[in-house]
Parts: sequence; C-alpha cells; structure tokens
Amino acid sequence: MKHGAVLITGGAGFVGSNLAHALLTDGWPVVLLDNFSRAGVEYNAEWLRETHGDLVNVVTGDVRDSESVSEALCRAEAAGGGKVAGVFHFAAQVAVTSSLQDPMHDYLVNVGGTITLLEALRGLRHPPPLVSTSTNKVYGELRGLETRRAGDRYVPLDPVVAGFGVDEGWPLDFRSPYGCSKGAADQYVLEYARSFGVPAAVFRMSCIYGPRQFGTEDQGWVAHFLLAALRGEPITIFGDGAQVRDCLYVDDLVRALRLAHRRLSDERGARAALAGQAFNIGGGAGSAVSLLEVLDSISLCLGRRPEVVFAPWRVGDQRFFVSDTRKFAALTGWSPCVSVPEGLAALADWLRRSGSLTRSRAVAAVG
Repeated sequence: MKHGAVLITGGAGFVGSNLAHALLTDGWPVVLLDNFSRAGVEYNAEWLRETHGDLVNVVTGDVRDSESVSEALCRAEAAGGGKVAGVFHFAAQVAVTSSLQDPMHDYLVNVGGTITLLEALRGLRHPPPLVSTSTNKVYGELRGLETRRAGDRYVPLDPVVAGFGVDEGWPLDFRSPYGCSKGAADQYVLEYARSFGVPAAVFRMSCIYGPRQFGTEDQGWVAHFLLAALRGEPITIFGDGAQVRDCLYVDDLVRALRLAHRRLSDERGARAALAGQAFNIGGGAGSAVSLLEVLDSISLCLGRRPEVVFAPWRVGDQRFFVSDTRKFAALTGWSPCVSVPEGLAALADWLRRSGSLTRSRAVAAVG
C-alpha cells in the first residue's frame, strides 16, 4: 500500500470533493463522511465513485454522531492498511442566515460535530494530522478597521491592511450565531492541539470558488452570481456591492490543504511550526475584488451584463476582508496561482457542462 487512507468529513461537498479527487488521483484511498444534507452534493459523490471506483469509500452519517465518526475512522484504517494518514474536517453548517433562524442547530453541527471528531481522534493511540476549516467571520465586522469608498470598492485606511490584508493577529470578534459556532470550533481545534497533542491546524478561509460548487443564496456567492447570470436571472446584492473579498480558486486551496497535511505529517520541525496554529487562507491582496468588480468580470466572460437588484446589508457583513496569507506562505512556500478572471471562466465552463443550469433557481448573495 503506497499511502495510508485519508478521512474527509463533509467529503461530498464542494471543497471536500475537489480535495478527494486530487488525493484519489494520486493514489490515496479516501473515506468520505457526509450526511448529504446540502442539495447537489450527491452528484459529487456519484462523480467520485464513477471516476475512482473502490479507492473511494462513502460513509453516510453525521459528524455529530460518534458512531458514524468511529465507523468512518475504522474504514479509513482498513482502507489504509492499518493507517489513517490524515483527516480534513469540512462538515459544517455554513450560512449566517441559517444560524439566525436556528442557532441551536448551528451550534450542534459546528461545535458539537467538531468536538465529536476531536474526541474520536484524541482516543486514538497515534492521532493523525487534522486540518480543520474555519471562516473569516471569526473576525466579525472588523471593528476598528476604517475604510473609505474609492470607486467600486472599499479601501482600508490602514496601509498595512490595504497592502497585505487582515492577519491572524486581528482580534476575534464573533458576530452572528454562525460566527460564534465556527469561532468556538476553531478554538477547540487549536486547544486540542495544545492540550492533547492532536496535530491539528485551522484554515480561516475567505471566498473559495470553483467547480463542484452549488452556490446558494446563503453561501457560495461567486458560483451563485455565475449561475444566475448564465440563467438570465437577476442577481441580488446585499449592500452596495463595493464590499471587497479575496477570491481563491479551489485548486489553489487544495494545494494549501495538502501542504498543511504534509507538514503536519512530519513529526519533526515542520509539524511543530503548524500544529496549534490558525492561518488566514484566501486569494490575498492580488485577488481582492469587490462584488461590483466581479460583476464586471462576469460581464466580460459572458458577453452581457447581468441584471442586478440591491437589498439591505446583512448581519455581520464586512465591508472589507482580504486574507493576509504571509504566515502560511512563509512556512510552506504556498501562493495562489489562478487569477480571478481565469477562475471565473473555468467555473462558468463547468457550470455549463455539469447540468447545474437546469437545477433549482438560485438568487446570489455575498457570503
């Protein structure tokens, strides 16, 4: 057996399926744990099975259920010849709006599910490396960061933030139940690394986009914008559209995830440098775009201007968030490769070919 096996929670989702495909292509056995609650992810699981056959193993279960987590780990151990080589934790409730409607569900999934997984790993004699994904929402509305509007975007007055983005030293300031639950899960992962020796790191992610993403009103706004534009439907922007995000194409994120896993698998200095650390991961200053600028790129990509409808600002929406990725880059050498225009063109091509245009109607919103 060339590799041990990797477990991916939320493995049928957007990021999980892209990571699984990359690992499987390189010969890694992969076990996916997913409850298939998000519409469309069943197509990702079917695609992975058709493409990779028996190398992929799907466990239908919930990360909140300790028995499901144990079964997934046992299958990974069996598939890996007795070794679980790594765990990637993506299973989550992902929408601010849903957290406002049902805070208890949001808490149980994001906090309870994460602790259930951490406890299962802590119970192993040799816990495998864990990379867990968090969100830029842990920084709340970035209170204290002053901005001004310059054309179609907000620009920070702080020259360091304007030049490089928001670093990991920015104060945590949870806003919305979603921010609270993801922030708590984020902190639990870091503490299990420090207190119990689980070799774990956290990615606080910005706007990830790419193929196999089924964007909805609540999450996945770049894919949502493209879906609506391709269907000829109006795009709803919450706020004035000048809010800035750093968009990261999923292939670049997959490279970062695999680099983190590789370093955490090294029991020498590389593991010590990453374990117990959080990293802001996004496209960085080079991929910082406003919503209005993304609309311009979509217009160029499709050859027509989408119809736009404006709605009030939503709770916790940041006028500016760009990830300062220098901390992770310094430890791994990682940097994004795919530009926003290139990524949008690739995603538009996938959406046309995948049949997504014929599925349920989507109304775009920034996440």
